[in-house]
Amino acid sequence: MLEVSRRDFPKLCILGLSNLRILAPEHARGGVGGAERQQVMLARALRQRGFDISMIVHDEGQPDGRAWDGITTYAAYGARAGIPGLRFVYPRWTGLWSALKRADADIYYLSCASMQLGEATLFARRFERKVVFRVASDMDCDPRLPGMGDWRHKALFRYGLRHADAVLAQTRKQQGMLERLGRSSRLASPLSDLTLSSRDREARDLRVLWINNFRESKRADLLLELARRMPDTRFDMVGGPLFGHENAFERARRAATNLPNVRFHGYLPYEQTAGLYARARLLVSTSEIEGFPNTYLQAWASGTPVVAFFDPDETIARNRLGHVARTLDEMQWVSTKLLTDDVEWEETSARCRAHAAAVTDENSMLMPYIETFMSLRRPTQPAVAFQ
Repeated sequence: MLEVSRRDFPKLCILGLSNLRILAPEHARGGVGGAERQQVMLARALRQRGFDISMIVHDEGQPDGRAWDGITTYAAYGARAGIPGLRFVYPRWTGLWSALKRADADIYYLSCASMQLGEATLFARRFERKVVFRVASDMDCDPRLPGMGDWRHKALFRYGLRHADAVLAQTRKQQGMLERLGRSSRLASPLSDLTLSSRDREARDLRVLWINNFRESKRADLLLELARRMPDTRFDMVGGPLFGHENAFERARRAATNLPNVRFHGYLPYEQTAGLYARARLLVSTSEIEGFPNTYLQAWASGTPVVAFFDPDETIARNRLGHVARTLDEMQWVSTKLLTDDVEWEETSARCRAHAAAVTDENSMLMPYIETFMSLRRPTQPAVAFQ
């Protein structure tokens, strides 16, 4: 670990509007994904190492300045506050800048493509602060910015990506995509709070597990079609609705009720989902695009093979941690083989546990983050005062 005095640590603020639902147990509910969990894990790990950490979140009725786990939170605005069309400026932009001022950090850290990156970068340039952006998904590096809002959102994000003081990427593929956009980046692997645990194959009471938020890119419809093709196999679907994607959740829920071999759980708290991986014989992912899914890491730590369409940096294929499918027919075939071939399942499960044990050292995972933050420490002269 980097040797440095705690008094030299920069003051860090993590901008993650939905993070309160993970940070604060009393606010836990659906509508969050892997990026939010990664931000909270990073905040807790850095706080344990002596960093002064704050977080900017949505206003969900909590007192402003309330701290959880030593992490002070500042409310920007309510997720549904304001008049459509006008709320782009008030309360969203004005509320965000107000929270950025109250946090008074040296460095502001964001993840996921959003207009907040541009707003935070403009703020940082005005007041001589720094911004670090971490890519959460391959979509963040796609010049078309699929799934993002209107031209204003895209223009702000592109400005922020160009002018952020540092950019972190999860995979080499993302680094290459960023280079084609003219943006350099540093590789920083996703963090993990995994507890290595496993069960024997016969002790696993779940067959196929699917855990994801419901949005179109996760392609829940393909999982349901796979279940139709494998009527003798039990499928468990876990995930909650995302804001703006409620229709995708409802479509999947209704379709699942017509399939007797599908158990639709809906949203479950993280503490409950974490225990499902060791009970499952397979984790199946139907997503067409991701970053580096937390679900893969959790499955491997539990000795659970992953069958998926998406393979970040060919990690599954290179390490034989399951199978990468190109079509639904192929996914059906490899899933059936792993579920019925005891020897192949046991060998794959052992490789999954070994891989997870090799990549889950927290100090090594944190090094790129800490070195990036330390390189951006504020000079001794004071920054521009807030006005």
